Amino acid sequence: MPRVIHFEIRAEDTERAKKFYEDVFGWKIEKWGGPIEYWNITTGKQEEPGINGGMMRRQVGEPGADTPISTYICTIDVPDIDKYLNQIQKHGGKVTGEKRSIPAVGWLAYCLDTEKNIFGIMQPDMSAR
Repeated sequence: MPRVIHFEIRAEDTERAKKFYEDVFGWKIEKWGGPIEYWNITTGKQEEPGINGGMMRRQVGEPGADTPISTYICTIDVPDIDKYLNQIQKHGGKVTGEKRSIPAVGWLAYCLDTEKNIFGIMQPDMSAR
């Protein structure tokens, strides 16, 4: 059964957001060494229930009715991203961000459910380039 495996925070000022989440929740936020500006967020101990996430600079304006990505995004682990993209569309959802690779991590796409809620799906693939 596919599970939520990741959340994402979009921020206008990533340093300000980093400080907020570290100060309020005690999360550990570290810059990722990959090809894009991204921070990994650790929310607790691996052996405890919960998920970790990430943070990146907001690509569009502040959250609002016309902003495509305005809230935290949950990402669901799937074994075959193409199969799930087809299933999502077959059942009334939409693909809003075409499948793309995240080098040495996997394949990611953003979608909308029937209620226009955005979510991500990811197929792990360490060979993704």
